[in-house]
Amino acid sequence: MNIEDQIRTAVDIIKGGGTVVYPTETVYGLGADAFSEEAVRKVYKIKNRDFYLPISIAVSSFEMLHKVAYIDSETSKIITELLPGPVTVLLKRKEIVPDILTAASEVVGVRLPDNEIATRIIKETGPITATSANMSGKNPPTCIEEVKINLADIIINRGKCKYSLPSTVVDMSGAAANEEKAKIKIEIKRRGACYERVLHVLRSKAAGKGLHSLPVPQLRKGGDREMCEVPEAK
Repeated sequence: MNIEDQIRTAVDIIKGGGTVVYPTETVYGLGADAFSEEAVRKVYKIKNRDFYLPISIAVSSFEMLHKVAYIDSETSKIITELLPGPVTVLLKRKEIVPDILTAASEVVGVRLPDNEIATRIIKETGPITATSANMSGKNPPTCIEEVKINLADIIINRGKCKYSLPSTVVDMSGAAANEEKAKIKIEIKRRGACYERVLHVLRSKAAGKGLHSLPVPQLRKGGDREMCEVPEAK
């Protein structure tokens, strides 16, 4: 099956409630319809992942991003410097995002992958789950040979991932939701791919508007590519 056929098949599978292992620039992800509770439950089951641990979602455009999360104008300016790319942004979710994805939290992790295959799929299906294609707690796969789960409906093999490192997680859920000169609260929850660039963007863009805080975590290895469970981060 050529790549075009694989993409079409993956789109049909996701629309039908199935699961897909797909490539990104960070690690391979396990995708399903983010708005289908039944499909999301399949992802948790395949990964043997506890339901109290949240799962991020992936979008294909800034328009789609605005549909799932609340973003004020100043925060939006910063996000457009970070995405698309190997960054998970934590934002206040909109009502359309189901509780099962966020473990009932008001915060959702969002990825806009810098990967053509991933974004082409998402453009046709809408938001999908952005969790690594691994058993929970195990190292995220950077190539198909490292994918150990075997219950996904299709696996798209595109070789080694560009960065082969989990995304950097940036918490912007506490950013000021108004147009005033209030300070912007931002926290880097996890160091990952392109961490130095992310730090530079945050310092240059946010600091000029009054950065409230920018705590930096210790570098951790391995784990799951999820939203923000720092002890086993993806």
